[in-house]
Amino acid sequence: MRAITQNTVGGSEVLRIGEQPAPQPKAGEVLIRVKAAGVNPVDAAVRGGFYPLLGEPPFVLGWDVSGTVEAVGTGANGFAVGDEVFGMPRFPAAASAYADLTVAPAAELAHKPNGLDHVEAGALPLAGLTAWQGLVTAGHIKAGDRVLVQAAAGGVGHLAVQIAKAKGAHVIATASPSKVDFVRSLGADEVIDYTKDDFVEKAGMVDLVFEALGGDHPEKSLKVLKQGGTLVVLLGVTEKAAAEAAGRGIRIERISVRPDRAGLEELAKLIEAGKLKVHVAKRFPLAEAAAAHDFLASKPAGKVVLTV
Repeated sequence: MRAITQNTVGGSEVLRIGEQPAPQPKAGEVLIRVKAAGVNPVDAAVRGGFYPLLGEPPFVLGWDVSGTVEAVGTGANGFAVGDEVFGMPRFPAAASAYADLTVAPAAELAHKPNGLDHVEAGALPLAGLTAWQGLVTAGHIKAGDRVLVQAAAGGVGHLAVQIAKAKGAHVIATASPSKVDFVRSLGADEVIDYTKDDFVEKAGMVDLVFEALGGDHPEKSLKVLKQGGTLVVLLGVTEKAAAEAAGRGIRIERISVRPDRAGLEELAKLIEAGKLKVHVAKRFPLAEAAAAHDFLASKPAGKVVLTV
């Protein structure tokens, strides 16, 4: 089978297509004929050696996957040959989705929603689960909450806006000038152009902040949170910010996305109800994985996907 491999960490040029033996499913696993594999910032960070989740190369990148079940291992309940599935298996261990075939634990997959093609389904799992686990599992979002979503045009952010709206929240979002209209089209109630306005001055007080940028943004986000509010972060906070939050009864939740069949099924329900759409900025054939990584570095709105 074909797979995108790298023998060293570095720029996108280290990604090369080659041949590897096809994997075989073990007990509890299914073999997936990959139709699409999402490309995420974490992929680029691992490729470049900045986030060594997979140890030293060689390895095959990719966690987001959508495809068709080709073989079923013993005890892999719930799926049959020919089923269309999607998921984010094994994270943060290797899932090797940049390939013709991959094996995944059946417990970490879900049936692909009818309203989603494979490209969209391949774009959804990691970003969608990050948003779901941040807003719903950790953030305990509820109807009527005022929610601030930072970087709302990105892969995670554009899904977070829609999930928050589906949960009945009033959504305030930040975006760059060229992406303001896109974020507004997602259903955001207020969109702040961060190049013109400071969200601290414009957002008002909120119940929940979903913060994916890091740097000084978590500390600034505390200024717009009500006493007893919740700050959900992906990249951690400083000791100073943690102390300030504790003094005001603000809960800080740092999340690291994890495989979650129940979460995938909830995302599928939103898709089928017409409350969640995946925006694919651009798709690339598997052999052009390096070009896909280069395009991702331009920070497009939505997701980047490899088609197989």
